Amino acid sequence: MDWRMRDLICALGGFDLCVSEFVRVVNMCLPERSFLRLCPELNRDSCTTDGTPMRVQLLGQDPHAMADNAARAVALGSPGVDINFGCPAKLVNRHGGGASLLGQPELMRDIVEAVRAAVPADKPVTAKMRLGGDDASAAVECAQALADGGAHWVVVHGRTRAQGYRPPVDWESIGRIRESVAVRVIANGDINCVDSYARCRKISGCRDVMIGRGVLAIPNLANVLAQGAQPIAWCDAAKLMRQYASYQQEREGEKYLSGRLKQWMKHLAEHYPEARSAFVQARLCKDASSILALADAASASV
Repeated sequence: MDWRMRDLICALGGFDLCVSEFVRVVNMCLPERSFLRLCPELNRDSCTTDGTPMRVQLLGQDPHAMADNAARAVALGSPGVDINFGCPAKLVNRHGGGASLLGQPELMRDIVEAVRAAVPADKPVTAKMRLGGDDASAAVECAQALADGGAHWVVVHGRTRAQGYRPPVDWESIGRIRESVAVRVIANGDINCVDSYARCRKISGCRDVMIGRGVLAIPNLANVLAQGAQPIAWCDAAKLMRQYASYQQEREGEKYLSGRLKQWMKHLAEHYPEARSAFVQARLCKDASSILALADAASASV
């Protein structure tokens, strides 16, 4: 989720913290501009416009380079550092990042340990993982490695890398991990409504959850879960799409915008009937204005 989307979504309320898109670390300390490009909130006390705290997320496999970049992120203002051991993307995994490290718990521990040593003690170091690569047999071992390395808490997505985002999500395994480590465990995966939120907490035993793709389907999902609010109406969701498009057009032009709007509308279609019919037509559109016109037309027909 890019920073413009973070601004729009966090303004709807309900979040305690958000993390940036991952900053890809290879073998060197990145310049300031690499962080500010993905995390401009660093220029605003590391908060979104509405005041929600934002933490920089790093992804990489070299403990020393990860440590150097963690120190740089904190020096730039991040109130802590999050480490990504969960991304299932093939390109990322082919280059030794994200969930590809779940087969190397010792290296996971070394990375967290190095980052922890490089970051001031009052700045939390957290980590996100999946249940494993091809299966969940080493899930507890991986979580224990993160805890042993000094992670303040561990977020666990209840799927393996091989599953991607396909169902089912395994909240029971998250519960087994929670019982096996001394640090706080936060549940993640398919938390997209009040019912799934309640079931996830009951099955996993986790008090806290992280939500991701669910907010693309229901933009104010965090407030729905935290405060019992009703999902925003489709016309308001369509307005958010137009606001997002305006931000993008003003700063980056049309590049990638139509694809991002189609992707967002696909998620919105999971909850809003109006988006389902609009998305069928939007798939054929090549420009952002046509996609936004379909969203507006769906609003007018309500």
